[in-house]
Amino acid sequence: MKIISNKDNLQILHVDNHLIVVNKRVGDIVQGDKTGDKPLSEVVKEYIKDKYNKPGEVFLGVVHRLDRPTTGIVVFARTSKALTRMNELFSNRETQKTYWAIVKNKPEKNEDKLVHFIKRNEKNNTSKAHIKEVPDSKLASLDYKIFKELNNYFALEINLHTGRHHQIRAQLSAIGSPIKGDLKYGFDRSNPDGGIHLHARKLVFIHPVSKETIEIIAPTPSDSIWDAL
Repeated sequence: MKIISNKDNLQILHVDNHLIVVNKRVGDIVQGDKTGDKPLSEVVKEYIKDKYNKPGEVFLGVVHRLDRPTTGIVVFARTSKALTRMNELFSNRETQKTYWAIVKNKPEKNEDKLVHFIKRNEKNNTSKAHIKEVPDSKLASLDYKIFKELNNYFALEINLHTGRHHQIRAQLSAIGSPIKGDLKYGFDRSNPDGGIHLHARKLVFIHPVSKETIEIIAPTPSDSIWDAL
């Protein structure tokens, strides 16, 4: 997919009167948190204000989030109508989300459906994937397939069926294939940039206003492993 704008390292993948979609970098936080770091939502607001000469406060709604160390597609709503409808699409699972992940340990099967019960630990901001239901856990499922073998690594394509906290990270860790760089979920060393090799690659959804089918593909970050794909 062609990048519409790359101003100030902000990669715009799609923009219209109701939505703006960006390709998140490693380390960006989607929405403000206790760190006090400037969130991606504020950067996008500034872009819109500057690009369209908007006076006053710019409306921007956060539709969904990506973990700070991950990269890829993030959708923001430019109108309250679009925000309400996009929230419904995501909560009703009426979107198709495809991720790419790089792992060192090859999964037992080349492709499989993983079903776990995810329990979140608020204290250390992690989630654990259990085979059987445990108290306060939520059902989590995804499909994966190995689509490329690299030197020492394997590239997985993942289709999410649910949207649980750290779901892909926890489920791949549970089968012994933690994501490259993901110390929190069992990988043995960090990446130089502090990120992990998990990328929100593709998103397909029905536009909340025009009702057209929108398909967005986010280019991967540039490093020796992603570039090999």
